[in-house]
Amino acid sequence: MINIIVNSDPRYNINKVSIRAIVLETLQKNRISGKVEVGINVVGDRKMHELNRKYRGIDSTTDILSFALEEAAPASLQHIPRIGFVASPDRVLRLGDIVISYPQVMEDASYDGVSIDDEIRKLVEHGINHLLGIHHV
Repeated sequence: MINIIVNSDPRYNINKVSIRAIVLETLQKNRISGKVEVGINVVGDRKMHELNRKYRGIDSTTDILSFALEEAAPASLQHIPRIGFVASPDRVLRLGDIVISYPQVMEDASYDGVSIDDEIRKLVEHGINHLLGIHHV
């Protein structure tokens, strides 16, 4: 059972079904299955700016932020048992939350010449990868 919680301000026209499908597809590509939970939140620039300032010390907005509940171990250390959060009694892997700025999605999609749905797809895949500990250079 994979639980995907999608929240959005009603003024932002998002396709929640499509976002859930992107999350499922990305998890399957990474061979993640079982009881998993992830949150996707679509917000405005004001909220994204506030989150950036609070959690990253950056006084501006951005297109996406990922908040993992636990840092993934580097691949070279994944064989070593980790001390960290106690496993939840319900055995659900709670990956964390992804926050996407809809105004930034619109701006980036326009700049890249792609649809808003394609831009959201790219960001959701990117965010899920971050939650799984797959980071870019």
